[in-house]
Amino acid sequence: MDLYDYQWEVIEPALEGKNIIIWLPTGTGKTRAAVYVAMRHLEMKPGAKVAMIVNKVHLVQQHHINEFLPHLKDKYKVVAISGDTGEKSFFAEFVQRNDVVICTAQILQNALTSTQQEKHVELTDFSLLIIDECHHTHKDGVYNKLMECYLQKKLLNDRNLPQILGLTASPGTGKASVFEKAVEHILQICANLDTWKIMSAQIQEDDLVAKAKQPTKKYDLVEERPQDPFGDKLKMLMRNIHDYLDISSTAFGDFGTQVYEQKIVELEKEGAVEANRMKRTCAVHLRKYNDALFTHDTVRMEDAFEFLEIFYIQERFTKSMDDPTNLFLCQLFEDNQARLLELSKDKLFENPKLLKLEEILRDQFQSSCESRGIIFTRTRHSAYSLQKWIESKPSLKEMGIKAAPLTGAGFSNQSKHMTQNEQLEVIKRFRQGNLNLLISTSVAEEGLDIPQCNVVVRFGLMTNEISMVQARGRARAEDSSYSFLAKCNSKETKREKTNEHLEELMKRAIKHVQNLPEREYEKKIKELQKNSLIERKVKQQKKEELKNTFPPENVRLYCRNCNDAVCLGSHLRTVEFTHHVNINPDFKIYYKVSDVPVHIDKQMEDWVPGGRISCHCGQVWGFEMIYKAVKLPIISIKNFVVETPESKKPYGKWKDVPFSVEEFDYQEYCLLTIPDLLDN
Repeated sequence: MDLYDYQWEVIEPALEGKNIIIWLPTGTGKTRAAVYVAMRHLEMKPGAKVAMIVNKVHLVQQHHINEFLPHLKDKYKVVAISGDTGEKSFFAEFVQRNDVVICTAQILQNALTSTQQEKHVELTDFSLLIIDECHHTHKDGVYNKLMECYLQKKLLNDRNLPQILGLTASPGTGKASVFEKAVEHILQICANLDTWKIMSAQIQEDDLVAKAKQPTKKYDLVEERPQDPFGDKLKMLMRNIHDYLDISSTAFGDFGTQVYEQKIVELEKEGAVEANRMKRTCAVHLRKYNDALFTHDTVRMEDAFEFLEIFYIQERFTKSMDDPTNLFLCQLFEDNQARLLELSKDKLFENPKLLKLEEILRDQFQSSCESRGIIFTRTRHSAYSLQKWIESKPSLKEMGIKAAPLTGAGFSNQSKHMTQNEQLEVIKRFRQGNLNLLISTSVAEEGLDIPQCNVVVRFGLMTNEISMVQARGRARAEDSSYSFLAKCNSKETKREKTNEHLEELMKRAIKHVQNLPEREYEKKIKELQKNSLIERKVKQQKKEELKNTFPPENVRLYCRNCNDAVCLGSHLRTVEFTHHVNINPDFKIYYKVSDVPVHIDKQMEDWVPGGRISCHCGQVWGFEMIYKAVKLPIISIKNFVVETPESKKPYGKWKDVPFSVEEFDYQEYCLLTIPDLLDN
């Protein structure tokens, strides 16, 4: 296996068995260096076992097929295990039978905590643990949960712990803006990973610079629309809704901003808790108008119009028009629909960012028919809208631009999601040249094996320095360019400038940590590790106390929309300690089930999804699971309001509710719900 000089430099301590973080720019072969370390580790240590863990499912197959298998298959057994394969059900067996296991961090974490023999493994079953994109090892992330288990064992003087090898292009500053705090963040990452040293190319820096050429960065800034009749019309309708509520809009901030969105989210929560259906419903609709203004600012006016039109078609179809608020809101939109459509088609007031984007793409693809590019955008909706816009431009079609969206695989009620197979198919077509432009959300920033690009455009994004570094690293072709496209003097532009300063701050902090005297560094790392374990115990104790705050039978759940009381906390159980189901047979009278099964990308061991379930008022609650032929309704807590003896409030996640939920007992449920079962 051929390595560059800088790769040899950074892996040297790992070949000696030390825990290190490899810090190298995107596209410079961190994974290839890790494969070599794994190969040498297996050669030198009889009975060695390697785990490569990743934070995204599609990276499992990518690392397996492109890196580990080609170099190790002749001498070692390599297996890839992810949530969409059946192997996870026999994880322990696959670990025993193979030398290298590549899996998501969540699969390994589930195996560590599993009580089932065929799934359970110990961290000490592995002798080398490679952690991809290891800057995610912080706070309550799954990487950190794994490493907390490691540190706990280390504190108990367990001598059989695996060697740790972390890989990252950008550890970031952890939201720090001053040098001392940035150093603390880097030290905390090192402590979490039990790192001996962060390794970067220093002696062989020239070799690295020759390999990792940086793109030319440009700020492509545009002025505001001189006039905005479509946006003004949307804002007028929002003011009408505020008048209907008799709530002034001035205290909510400017329409079309994140500040306004946050205030509206709080208004919706208030309405849910107060059982004020008018307030809650108006808040939901105001958020949709605000989302439409976001879309209007990002892509075309007609995309914003279509977004609202689809929403109101669904409202007419799913919500009762006997409710005066539903009727008012739908009628308001429909009375102004024709005028909004007319304004959305007026090219005189089109988004200036799109004109600049067209110019960038024409310049790049005109100069070379071999060009490839990525446009990074904030939302899935804007990715699909940009694709439609590109397909509508004859000038871009003539240049041979073939574009496709690449978005996340996680399920969302707000927008369409891609399956993992669809993601892999898009990347495959891009690699083969059948596509030459990806329009991507953040899913393409990290880890994906995407060919070198000539142009990367960050389209009106406001993210952190890690995202900036990762996205820029995709522009790796000769004479490539990195364009930041936004409005002049916008928050996005100011944030991008800040990110540049934070990147330099990160580099200074890493250099400082690398140069710390050995004893001082070790002392700081040990202190941070002890503090982390103490904090973890305190958090765990608080979590257990929270779960026992109220008996489940004293907790009641109300539909978030219509405020009907529908179940008690004691009616709930968890399946696989994750999915919350209602086992009360009478619960079915409160909801209706759609005919179309919900699509889930993962292969579940004991169940398949059924149809979506929703309250008779139209509020979606979750979906049915068919568990060993038994139908159980899975409910999402965010769709309900929880009443305890002390308060009534909504919760975003099940982990935050103040009562405990028992694990589902299949046999007990069948005996209770099928009385004649034992007789048969």
